[in-house]
Amino acid sequence: MSTNIQQVIAAEQNPALRTIAEKIVNRQRISPEDGLLLFEQAGLPFVGALANFVRERLHGDTTYFNRNFHIEPTNVCVFACSFCSYSRLYAHREEGWELTTDQMLNIVKSYDGKPVTEVHIVGGVHPKLNLEFFAGLLRKIKAHRPELHIKGFTPVELDYMFRKAKMTVEEGMKYLHEAGLDSLPGGGAEIFHPEVREKICADKVDAEGWLRIHEAAHKLGMHSNATMLYGHIEEFRHRIDHMERLRQLQDKTGGFNTFIPLKFRNKENDMSNVAESSVIEDMRMYAIARLYMDNFPHLKAYWPMLGRHNAQLTLQFGVNDIDGTIDDSTKIYAMAGSEEQNPAMSTAQLVTLIKQAKRKPVERDTLYNVLHDYSDMDISQIEVNAQMN
Repeated sequence: MSTNIQQVIAAEQNPALRTIAEKIVNRQRISPEDGLLLFEQAGLPFVGALANFVRERLHGDTTYFNRNFHIEPTNVCVFACSFCSYSRLYAHREEGWELTTDQMLNIVKSYDGKPVTEVHIVGGVHPKLNLEFFAGLLRKIKAHRPELHIKGFTPVELDYMFRKAKMTVEEGMKYLHEAGLDSLPGGGAEIFHPEVREKICADKVDAEGWLRIHEAAHKLGMHSNATMLYGHIEEFRHRIDHMERLRQLQDKTGGFNTFIPLKFRNKENDMSNVAESSVIEDMRMYAIARLYMDNFPHLKAYWPMLGRHNAQLTLQFGVNDIDGTIDDSTKIYAMAGSEEQNPAMSTAQLVTLIKQAKRKPVERDTLYNVLHDYSDMDISQIEVNAQMN
């Protein structure tokens, strides 16, 4: 144990917090009660130091990113989530967009010859874009670029597709996996607890349904991510409940790669009256997530949602992944008022951001296989290398 973390623990006046810290240092799981106490009583320097200790124990200074782009098939949606600035109800579909298979395939083709490794496909729940439509899209993407990893569809989209196709979750997941779906993103989780879920997204898949779809994916050998939308009307106990459900499923399947806390943004939605969380609360959220989610290998900060500077800051509070280049291919957070209105970073910019935080930039694929270590590469060489590989 480093001297620094010993000093942090010794300096803490609250004996209950010291006990929790000792558990963490000794690799013992903290309980839901411990997690709640951290949210209620622990200061940022305390949880930050502990989270950084855990992060460095797991990953050293290594900070991952990937080269990816997003396809958002539609923002027309049958659901009306009060926190969403992105979707347009089907009755007002002329205000939104709906891409054809050929249009989406052309987006994929626009990256021909470019060193992207992942396409991320998520969007609204459009009643006419069904399971067979998306299976066809997956097959065409795989036929065109077989090595491109397809990470797609939240359980909100999948639940609707499967029910409409009269398939079980297990049948539907197998069908899409065989069509080319490689892994699931973490979206649609929001907050699992029904007290909150019924107020912010009552009509879409519930916690049990979300978890069941991820479990079915894991049983097929697929990996997935998990998210939590925080900083709105939820209480600390709801955050712990959410993380505990994820932690239990991870104990069972081991299929989650990363946990991604997502900050609520309040522009242009039905919760615009709810104030956004402060940067201090954001960093506490990341730190406590790193301490609680002990069986999740990675903790990611989604930089388009936080902004570059704050994403960089999270690297001192437990985070070891800041997503990818994205290439201005997502509107979900831009439409909710995030700092990044045109989210795109070059490989050189991502590497520079990580290096400025005194961390080691490593490009990964979706499953965290190391592709390039940029820690000793001169910035001027990076884009040349990026185009060559």
